[in-house]
Amino acid sequence: MKTAVIGAGAIGSVVAAYLTKAGQDVTLIGRKNQVEAISANGLKVKGVRGEETIPVKALPSLDQEYDLVIFTVKTLDIEDAVNTNQTFLRNALILSSQNGVQADLHLKESFRQENMFSSIVMFGSTYVQPGEVTFNFEGDWIIGKPFEPVDDKTREIAEFLQNAFPAVVSEDIIGMKWLKLFVNFNNCIPALIGKSMQETFADMDMCRLSVLLLKEGVEIIGKAGIAPVSLPKFPVERIVGLAQMPIDQAAGIINKTLTTLSKEPLYGSILQSIMRKRPSEIDYINGEIVRLARQLQVDAPLNAKVVDMVHQVENTGEYFTIKTIEEELNLNGAQRKRSVF
Repeated sequence: MKTAVIGAGAIGSVVAAYLTKAGQDVTLIGRKNQVEAISANGLKVKGVRGEETIPVKALPSLDQEYDLVIFTVKTLDIEDAVNTNQTFLRNALILSSQNGVQADLHLKESFRQENMFSSIVMFGSTYVQPGEVTFNFEGDWIIGKPFEPVDDKTREIAEFLQNAFPAVVSEDIIGMKWLKLFVNFNNCIPALIGKSMQETFADMDMCRLSVLLLKEGVEIIGKAGIAPVSLPKFPVERIVGLAQMPIDQAAGIINKTLTTLSKEPLYGSILQSIMRKRPSEIDYINGEIVRLARQLQVDAPLNAKVVDMVHQVENTGEYFTIKTIEEELNLNGAQRKRSVF
């Protein structure tokens, strides 16, 4: 299956590298500096599979038609990626991989539904610099159809990806994406202070903030009648259980989980974008809850404030201190309010 990966960031680079290593015909599409670095020196990957440099084919845009095109750019960059490469996208199978639940709706404007496939990436990676990434931890690649029932092509794509990653077919990829939204909910907090996940969640107040954001988000989707679907190896009860626990108990679980997730420093996707001086996907993660709350004409004040604060970091390049975050979000008051329930 002749494949193009559009987006040479953390996930796109890991995907292109390991599929290429598995002997597949893969072309990675990236920005000029990324393409130049990869073409000159190969793609360096270190992490859970060791350290190696893989000779990946890289181009600034599609040069021909491909059987499969995997979009690994952020949701906010999809439109530009489609417009830049549209000459060779007409007949391809299209696979999305973005966080949040909006990417397939954006892609639907440009592609036939029968050619569209959606996915959830459960492995983690960090963009170091052009041509260099860290593969932080392993995980499944979950494949499904966003608007139609799963078909033979879905299973064919999963079998192809299985060459490099554990691939699982889902009959309800959208329901699973709502659960994955909450898995990514913590990404906003390291972005506020400019530190790794491990450093951020070593602080128990930041763990408590994580729980408060989650409680508010679960409450909003409940009001909307949205039922998240369990991911392989990650049951929906894990998120619901955290949201229902006493704050300190749930914060302890967040602390233990996120400080041991990777031996290498792990920077959430939102912070990685900010460090590269790029707009982040905050509007498609915590911002999705804010959008949904507005549709329901209810409030999601904590998530709304965090979204605004992340945008402030994007615009100024200046991170908050933990003390400032506690004051800005009135964490002590928020904890007291939530403990009533």
